[in-house]
Amino acid sequence: MDNGGKVFAISLVSYRLVVATAARQFYIYDIRNMSEVLQSRESSLKFMTRCVKCMPNKEGYACSSIEGRVAVEFFDPSPEVQQRKYAFKCHRKMIDGIDTVYPVNALAFHPTHGTFASGGADGVVNIWDGVNKKRLRQYPQYPTSIASLDFNKDGQYLAIASSYTFEEGEKDHPPDSVFIRHISENECKPRHLAPPP
Repeated sequence: MDNGGKVFAISLVSYRLVVATAARQFYIYDIRNMSEVLQSRESSLKFMTRCVKCMPNKEGYACSSIEGRVAVEFFDPSPEVQQRKYAFKCHRKMIDGIDTVYPVNALAFHPTHGTFASGGADGVVNIWDGVNKKRLRQYPQYPTSIASLDFNKDGQYLAIASSYTFEEGEKDHPPDSVFIRHISENECKPRHLAPPP
């Protein structure tokens, strides 16, 4: 498997493997035949990729960047499906009138609802409804950067790794910690919007 660059993130769903590289390229492989790339794409995000996670419904993936953005992409290359892809800003804070942007280090899909969590260098975890393009919840800030996230197999717990990721270079920082958050039924359930009139 020659992907033409340093691998920054990978994610697997069913037989599809998504590889994100330093050159902002995404390579999608069928793990049953790794000798050729199924699809090759340039990231829709302008800056370095931090994370990629495949959707549990096998339709696509989400990726995040150092520039405080998340993109939602789909595997099906047809123009109709590709029109559904989008990107949005997140993990930003106004500090003294300046929009401060934080890297989005971690993504995790809820295994049954298909909603997803994002964790940033701002120490914040958000839950998103990707279908309706809405934030469902924001948890109180953790002691330092969110380095990694994952739901357990039934989505009742979210593991949150709070660990300084050196986005501001060497400095004193809180100790590394892992928090296990119990997720209630409604915390990650997507919103059902009323159909347009």
